[in-house]
Amino acid sequence: MKRPNIIFYFSDQQRWDTVTPDLTPNLENLASEGVKFTNSFTCQPVCGPARACLQTGVYATQNKCYWNGIPLPENTKPLAEYFNEAGYDTAYIGKWHLASDRYPGIGLHCECTAVPKSKQGGYKYWRAADVLEFTSHGYDGYVFDGEGNRIDFTGYRADCINDFALEYLDNRDKEKPFFLFVSQLEPHHQNDHHCYEGPKETVENYRGYPIPDDLNFLKGDYKESYPDYIAAINRLDENVGRLVQKLRDIGEYENTVIVYTSDHGSHFKTRNAEYKRSCHDSCTHIPLLIFGGGFESGKIDERLVSLIDLPPTLLRAAGIEIPESYEGFPLQDETERDHVFIQISESQVGRAIRTKRHKYSVRALGSGNVLHSSPIYFEDFLYDLEKDPIEKNNLVKDPEYKQVRKELKQMLIKQMTEVGEKKPIILPKL
Repeated sequence: MKRPNIIFYFSDQQRWDTVTPDLTPNLENLASEGVKFTNSFTCQPVCGPARACLQTGVYATQNKCYWNGIPLPENTKPLAEYFNEAGYDTAYIGKWHLASDRYPGIGLHCECTAVPKSKQGGYKYWRAADVLEFTSHGYDGYVFDGEGNRIDFTGYRADCINDFALEYLDNRDKEKPFFLFVSQLEPHHQNDHHCYEGPKETVENYRGYPIPDDLNFLKGDYKESYPDYIAAINRLDENVGRLVQKLRDIGEYENTVIVYTSDHGSHFKTRNAEYKRSCHDSCTHIPLLIFGGGFESGKIDERLVSLIDLPPTLLRAAGIEIPESYEGFPLQDETERDHVFIQISESQVGRAIRTKRHKYSVRALGSGNVLHSSPIYFEDFLYDLEKDPIEKNNLVKDPEYKQVRKELKQMLIKQMTEVGEKKPIILPKL
């Protein structure tokens, strides 16, 4: 039996509610043939740690990539190696963010230079940059090949990264099934320009695009930023369409599993001073579509799903045994989570759980850029999502929710200890 190809298409900082028929028709077409997950959440709402969770199958406190700027641990077998051993051709294209060390003078710094072969996560074909937002802008930039040679590109970045994926499909080893990881930077803001950068020719089309309800009652930069953000997502969709057409042209579409998701969303400076690193759905609720490999019913799946569930799902799709160390559940199973677990770093030392009904988060005293865990936390947020889906009313001090807080607190403590954290003390909000 012919083994399936697998494409993991990864956007950066994309909200779950931006996959719609008018904005992303190609993704909607995939969903109509596959499965759309409506309750998918990140396990770490910041770029590097979320990526480390995907490449290792465990939470950030387990793989030790607590913050941006911590390299993938050398003693961990990365995802690509399982595919290599199973006879797959493996390829990585786009943003990596798992090679450089944040501490000057201690480790490797390759934010703008080539990632050494030993730091490429086991992928055999490589067209990537460690920190793509440092080697490119919305238009123009460069990546590197696996041998460290610089490859310049001209044009809108999302188009060019997608072109590298199309090029790989032409040049791969045709005798093997492939595992292709496409890591786009869009719609992530351009760091050194302090703004989102959509394609110039279509941004004006989205000047009046509706602002989500979970943003417009708060102060933030969404009024000026949202058109570029939405235009960038529309262009990502166009590129997914180009990739699907390529698969059809080469006769591989029916035998390819396609997973589309993002590392986290964006709250547009409404919940803190930037776009992520918060417990709120605006930055933790992410899109997830899967087509092929049993995900072919055109249905909506409302189960709670975590980013941590995707590594075992990918291995199961390829018929590869799932390591016992993996924390997630393969989505091919009928497993029903009662909550998803979120670790928050950099902006805070935070932990959260999200059930279908409630959001409960805690934070420790001290800087999240220095500490990654704590023996003591304080309750921070509680939302009743059934009554308040836009998280407007923090109920963490509401006496009517005393029993709810108690139950969620015990659920969170149990989850933290199950993934190897020391049993914490959680105190009422200061």
